[in-house]
Amino acid sequence: MGLFDAINSSASGMTAERLRMDVISNNIANANTTRTVEGGAYRRQMVVFEPRNPQPQKSFKSILTGQMDQADQTKIGTGVRVVGIQKDDSPTRQIFDPSHPDADLEGYVEMPNVNVVTEMVDMITASRAYEANVTAVNAAKAMAMKALEIGK
Repeated sequence: MGLFDAINSSASGMTAERLRMDVISNNIANANTTRTVEGGAYRRQMVVFEPRNPQPQKSFKSILTGQMDQADQTKIGTGVRVVGIQKDDSPTRQIFDPSHPDADLEGYVEMPNVNVVTEMVDMITASRAYEANVTAVNAAKAMAMKALEIGK
């Protein structure tokens, strides 16, 4: 893994976490949305990640005998990518509010399945992951600067 591979890997993580924070912000903004274009209440959205270029599974025997070639070693830590954004199919909340314009005949309103506390915890997690990737980029940059100082 080279210097730029480390930066690229961290950059992919920052991009993925930024999208995750955007989706979480959208969830919080729509925490009280009872009417959508598709009909019904807003559904919570979640970002799905997967590793970029997942490594094939090696047997213990091949690793033990040292059959890993140099090309396979460079595939370690290639980052993350977003596979998609999925809607949460958990049930929505029903509240009794006959005066609400979206209330049914019995007076119940279908509310989104967004829990603001859960969204805030997810946002803090995404923020910490973003900060960890920034720290990794800064460490790689500092190593490159030290390597350049050796050449002076």
